[in-house]
Parts: sequence; structure tokens; C-alpha cells
Amino acid sequence: MTTTIPTKRQTNLEMASHVYKTLRRTRPTTRQDLRNYVKVFLGISVPDKRICPEHNSPMDYLWHSFSADFPDLRATGHEQRAMKNADAVIWANRAGGKTELAAVATLLDCIFKPNCQVRILGGSGEQSSRMYEYLTGFLHHGFDEFLSGPALKGKCRFTNNSTVEVLTQSPTSVRGQHIQKLRCDEVELFDEDVFAAAKFTTQSTANLLAAMELISTMHRPYGLMQRVVASAPQFGTPVFKWCVWEVIEKCIGRTCSQCPLWPDCQGRAKHANGYLKIDDCITQMRRASRAGFEAEMLCKRPSLENVVFAEFDPAVHVQPIDYDPSLPLYRTLDFGFVNPFVCLWIQVDNAGVIRVIDEYIRSRATIDVHAAEIKTRTLCAEEQVAATFCDPAGAGVNDVTGTSIVRELRTLGILTRFRRSRILEGIELVRRAIRSGDGRSSLLISPQCPRLIEAMQCYHYPDPATTAAPQELPLKDGIYDHPIDALRYFFINQKNNQKTTARRY
Repeated sequence: MTTTIPTKRQTNLEMASHVYKTLRRTRPTTRQDLRNYVKVFLGISVPDKRICPEHNSPMDYLWHSFSADFPDLRATGHEQRAMKNADAVIWANRAGGKTELAAVATLLDCIFKPNCQVRILGGSGEQSSRMYEYLTGFLHHGFDEFLSGPALKGKCRFTNNSTVEVLTQSPTSVRGQHIQKLRCDEVELFDEDVFAAAKFTTQSTANLLAAMELISTMHRPYGLMQRVVASAPQFGTPVFKWCVWEVIEKCIGRTCSQCPLWPDCQGRAKHANGYLKIDDCITQMRRASRAGFEAEMLCKRPSLENVVFAEFDPAVHVQPIDYDPSLPLYRTLDFGFVNPFVCLWIQVDNAGVIRVIDEYIRSRATIDVHAAEIKTRTLCAEEQVAATFCDPAGAGVNDVTGTSIVRELRTLGILTRFRRSRILEGIELVRRAIRSGDGRSSLLISPQCPRLIEAMQCYHYPDPATTAAPQELPLKDGIYDHPIDALRYFFINQKNNQKTTARRY
């Protein structure tokens, strides 16, 4: 019997293999450790530079997702110490690595967070499968030792009792889930009922914070992703946003003045450290419309193809405006109970510029509550209000109460006027104020009117894909139409003030 004595080279290889295996099982303890871990063991260089001042880097999102469940990692940031959950919104460009990065986050959760239950929910079956395919690809390249059995088509289990499962885009699939992490990919494509059900699936445990991660490009200004991003500050949910400049490769040796990307880039790519090929970005820009490139790659704003007021620009039409006692003050109302009741305060200056200075929007309150709030927020005496315009439907007598909203408001000290008109007439007047035929604007809205500003950007026509024929009238969605209706009543009545009806009831 012969004994084989290992050579020094073999010994060194065995030691290196042991160290490599040990490091793969070692939890990263800093942000840089995490980036190095992903680079070494997955071969992915996660971009870690914020190029646009108002954006984040992809690494910001990955660190947030990973560190949320480790108090020792969160101890360096005051805002993270106060986390009640690990929710996040990820708004990024096409080819921005969103899905692959979410798969990396899923792998890290399952390796370093025992008993972590993760579910993947895509806007389509194909989208869900894409994230899971990234994950299984990682597993088959050295991470399969962490599995307790073979990775199945839509589910896998780890030795520490963590699991990953793909959900289908249906309320039945989502309901009944009690998990820690839910990753929703391409939220813009979600069914509303599925999204509503998904909100109730995550639950924290003693060691794991519940997290619902909403991941998407923003395609439509009135879509689900737009609403998610708009409401995130209200709930304290961080929004991680990046565009092509955070993920493009570093520009070396190119002449800026001759580059088609220069008008948008302005030298940003020279500071980048991403992976997207510059030539590919140039090709995509040339293939796409300008609006499409801005929405899909620059994440400036979504496509405005179906929007009613496409020329409304917050940079132009939103400015700080104070009440001017020397100008007449108007109010305009749209009635609602389940749908919101709206009041706008408006002044018109000597140059004819319409200045919306405040808004009041509230649902499920009685007319006396609204009247009290309106009078409290009106910055002049009631008798000094030039006019209060309203929805003509408010003059209709309610079969149950035997009175009308107009009559109730009069009893409460608010006199209203109205004029019947077609919806399109009012829309055209608003459009003319946004931008007239000679290119001038005569509409300004105060930042104190966030719901109206949002409505101006999101008021839209029905989706052509869901209607048999193109629709002339905008969609009455119960969200954006009410602030616009109130604004429309002002334009109709102010234009025809001499014909405005004032009635006693």
C-alpha cells in the first residue's frame, strides 16, 4: 500500500478552497464588504456612484435591503435605527439591473437570514420567472450547498429554513401568504386587485423586518408606480431612484461634442462606474421617441401620450404664490362624499394670470364640516369673496333629505354660482391657460396644492387597449378628475361671469 503525500501546491489549493468556502458563508459587515462579496462570489459589480444629485446608486438599494435586519449594521444611521419596516420603492431605468439586483437581495436574505420567507411577484408570469431564473443561476454557480434539496421550477428551500417561491399575478395566489419579504417586480403592470391583496402579506418576526419592495420603471404618469412614488413620503418609505447615468460604463476617450448623448449626458458618463455599454445607449436613444427615452432611460417623467394636459410642466406652472389682498378672491367647488370634495382658492392678477393659491380636498365628511373648513381657510371676510363657483349638479334636490348641497351651503353662509357646460369646453379653457397659441402661459399653481398638481399631470383618457374605440372624454377615475373638475368650473364661470347663474333656494 502506497501513501500519497500531498504536494505543497495541493495543500495551498486546499487551504485556499477552504478559505474561499468560509468567506462565502461569512456575513458582510460593511457596505464595502457587501459590494466585494457580490463581486467575488457572483461576478457582479454593483454600481455605487450617485451621478444625478437627486438620485441614488443601485448599491444604496442593496445595502438598505440587506442591512435592514441586522441592528449592528443599521447602528451607523439614525434614520435606519428608527425603521419600523424595510419597505422600499425602486424606480429605475430599463436595463438598470433592477430585477437582477432584487435576485441578489433574495439570495442574501436566504443565506444570511434564517427562517426568512421570500416571495417573488411579477407584473406578469414572465417577469416573476426572470427574477427567479437569476436566483437559480446564482445557486448553480457555487451556492447550491446552501440548499436543502433541488431547486424546483418555482420554489426552493435552504438548509436554514429560508424559502423562495414565485407567486402568480392573481389575488388567490397572494392571499393567505404570511411572509417577511415580498419583491414586486414591474409594479406598473400589476392588477389593482392583486396589488391591494399583496399589501397584507408581509409580517415581521423577532429577527426579521417585514419588507414589501416595489420595483419598476415608470411608464405612465397616472399608473400604479406613479401613485406609489407620490405616496411614499407620506408613509416614510424610501424611494431608490437611478437612471442610465448611474449604470452606464465610464466614458473614456470619447469627444463629448461629437457624442449623440451629450445634450443629456453633459459629461456625467465620465464619472460613472456602471456596466451599460455607451454604444448600446446611443442605439436605444436613436430607436426611441424623445418622450420614450426620457421616460424609460432618463426617468424624467413617464410618457404623456394619453395625458389630457401634456403641456403642463411643474417647472413652469408651479411657483410659490401668496394671497394678494388687492386682488379678488374666488373659490370653486366639486362635490363628493366617497369621492373627494374639492375646494380651490383662486385669484386673477392684473395681467390675467390665474393663480391657484390653496386647495382643500377631503372625503367622507358632511357638508357642514366642509363649509366650516372653507370659511376658516378663506383669507378674507365671506362678503369679500368675489364668487364661489360650483358643480351644477349641486343644485339637484336629494330624494332623501329633500334639499340640495347648494341650498345647504347657502344656509351655512356660503353663496354659490354655477353655469352648465360641456366637459370639453372647460378642458379647452384650461389648456389655453397652460399654453396659449402664442406660447404664453396664464396659469400658476402654488406648491400648497399637491393634489391638484398631481391631477394636472395624471388626468388622462381611457387606455386605448381597454376600449373598443378612442374616447373623446377623459377617464372619470375618482382620483384625478375631481380636482380638475373644480378647476374647470372656475374657468367656465369666470369666462362667462356676466352669464353666471345665482339662485335662491
